[in-house]
Amino acid sequence: MIDITKLPMRVAIGQVNELTEEFLTFAKQLGLQDVQMNLYNLPPDMKDTGRLEFHDLLKLHSRAAERGLRLIAIENVPIRFYDKIMLGQAGREQQLENMQESIRNLGRAGIPIFGYHFISTGVWRTGWDTPIRGGAISNSFKLELAKHAPLSYDRIYDEDEMWANYDWYMQRILPVAEEYNVRMALHPDDPPVPILGGVPRLFRNFANFKRALERHPSRMHGLDFCHGCWSEMRGGAGVLEAAEYFGAQGRIFYVHMRDVKGGCDDFTECYINEGNSNIFKVILKLREVGFNGFMIDDHVPHMVNDSSYGHRGRAHATGYITAMLDAVNVVSPIKDPMLVQPAPVAVAAAPKAISAKKSSAKKSKDTPPKFSVNAKAMKELPTEPMIKGGGRLRFGVKI
Repeated sequence: MIDITKLPMRVAIGQVNELTEEFLTFAKQLGLQDVQMNLYNLPPDMKDTGRLEFHDLLKLHSRAAERGLRLIAIENVPIRFYDKIMLGQAGREQQLENMQESIRNLGRAGIPIFGYHFISTGVWRTGWDTPIRGGAISNSFKLELAKHAPLSYDRIYDEDEMWANYDWYMQRILPVAEEYNVRMALHPDDPPVPILGGVPRLFRNFANFKRALERHPSRMHGLDFCHGCWSEMRGGAGVLEAAEYFGAQGRIFYVHMRDVKGGCDDFTECYINEGNSNIFKVILKLREVGFNGFMIDDHVPHMVNDSSYGHRGRAHATGYITAMLDAVNVVSPIKDPMLVQPAPVAVAAAPKAISAKKSSAKKSKDTPPKFSVNAKAMKELPTEPMIKGGGRLRFGVKI
């Protein structure tokens, strides 16, 4: 597996659940070396066994490597893979076994980061056609519309039991992550409000992240620092302080670089250069504390004549992030020359436990199937009417 500690701070792209030729070409044309995948929804060609299977992951890793790209992270699995873990329900032991094997398979396939969340009710928004600059379409959230939504599960859960469920999971999954050298990166709750649908949202503030990392201080445990969520928490206040605190400890593994206007009770996702934060200052702070992970766009506005994946919005966001990093590199150059040269892309070797026949699959006649981005499926996720006449909450959105 690649030693990601030797890589520089850089820009990546992803939020897809398939590696199509078109997507890989898009990444290369943007001048990037790293791609990330979001498996909140599994692609049609991936086995749905309740866990991530080794050969599926190795196929994805190899496909990226063949194009000179690193599959640097897998983010998310379907909530049904570990909902009983999050809620402390019967059947969580079997889900734990599956999640442990998923981590093993990520390590075996040479994928160094697993982005995860602890949001059993998913991402919530109350508006999905919110117009922003120039008529581009974005999304928004108003707590007033969401706070009286019906229960998402069988009852109201309390915060203490959610913490107990989280601790139970971390105590059992992190030793596996350490053994297989897979970093687990925690994403904030989105939106970061105390409770929605009867389920507390633990990762909504600095204190709760600090608590989680202090209780579970493994070197394989850190953050998917979603700038948008941190900006939502206090209307942009505290973002730099959080980046400094966790970044200085080496606990930020990668960054979702997006922004919003407003705070957690009322916000709109916007273009990256018009939100609560000064993105240049954020990236400069990350450089100052020694962050050397990747930054990736996240939710982007849907621009005129855009694709379902949002190519135009993503090109804008990725270009902006790249320009800000270039500017930071001028005012705060990388001091360690070892971090200037990107590490070579390499296909992970199959473990000894895999037979020679299987480990040499690349040489067989059965070549990996050609993937196609199912971006529409990722964007148009299941909806549930929640508020009569007041809008609609769509949850379960990719994080």
